[in-house]
Amino acid sequence: MGALRFAVVGTGWVAGEYLKAISARTDAEVVAIVSKHTENAKARLAELGIEARISPSYEETVQAPDVDAIVLCSTPDLRPEQTVLAAQNGKHLVIEKPLSMDRAGLWAMADALEKNPVRTVASFVLRWNPSFSNTKALIDDDAIGRVYMAQIDYWHHVGPQYGQYRWSRTKALGGSSMLSAGCHAVDAVRFFAGDITEVSAYSCRTWADSEYEFDPNAVAIFKLKNGGIGKVSSSLECKTPYKFNIHLLGEKGAIMNNQLFSHKLPGQKDYATIPTILPDSGDVSHHPFVEEINDFIASVRNNTPTRCEFSDAYKSMEVSFAIDESIATGKSVKLPLDR
Repeated sequence: MGALRFAVVGTGWVAGEYLKAISARTDAEVVAIVSKHTENAKARLAELGIEARISPSYEETVQAPDVDAIVLCSTPDLRPEQTVLAAQNGKHLVIEKPLSMDRAGLWAMADALEKNPVRTVASFVLRWNPSFSNTKALIDDDAIGRVYMAQIDYWHHVGPQYGQYRWSRTKALGGSSMLSAGCHAVDAVRFFAGDITEVSAYSCRTWADSEYEFDPNAVAIFKLKNGGIGKVSSSLECKTPYKFNIHLLGEKGAIMNNQLFSHKLPGQKDYATIPTILPDSGDVSHHPFVEEINDFIASVRNNTPTRCEFSDAYKSMEVSFAIDESIATGKSVKLPLDR
């Protein structure tokens, strides 16, 4: 196989990080950008020193014989239809989160990918964060035993200072606190503690003059498949620096962010701190898109799973939709749901 040829849909902040990550490889290249804003696309390509064609047509691009893989940085309402077309045309897929704005879209994606198998990676990008990698390795090595309580928080003031705010604050394109961003915390619970079988959730407003069309704050309580319990909170209007708190209690120890207390260290009297890169910034340039793309390219070349296949991310989205259903109905929601 020669260089893996990518088309990137969108030219925003996150798309720029994918463009950098792909162009940094010697065995991959960006051959196309899909955008109706030609001048913006030209400026972004010039800024990054990338030569690629610009097309307003996703349909033409996804059918192009010189495109092997698609990176979907479009708005989330478009991702289900775009995923289906890509799968039908045999294109491998990098899909930004949220994967879909509703269950119907998620199910359509799942059906298309089952009928047209291609390699996928869903961008729950924190799975490639070094601190996440350390924590997962420690859990897999039985450093804290079965995780019976997982508490993870996503606190990030997403206001007018962020370009995405103009659309992500809307019900149509932001959806909810969990769909917009808190789903990263949902995915982290599953990554560290396993699948979730029941959800109960609540939400609230912050300020009377908030421009969010949905409650920007939510808390969800989980029953875990392993018999334990979990909690996530998501706040998009909070007077605090960005925080992604990870607290895990296991039968044989505990992890608090990058601090470890473990039965494997019998002389330990207090938490040990592991020097690493924490998920402590909302700046997308801080996020490990390079590692995600490296994983994806290896997956395509070796026909092996990525760290976050669509089929796995599907479950995190299913939980996120269950959270919103619980908030709307005031009732708990059992998982998994029948398609």
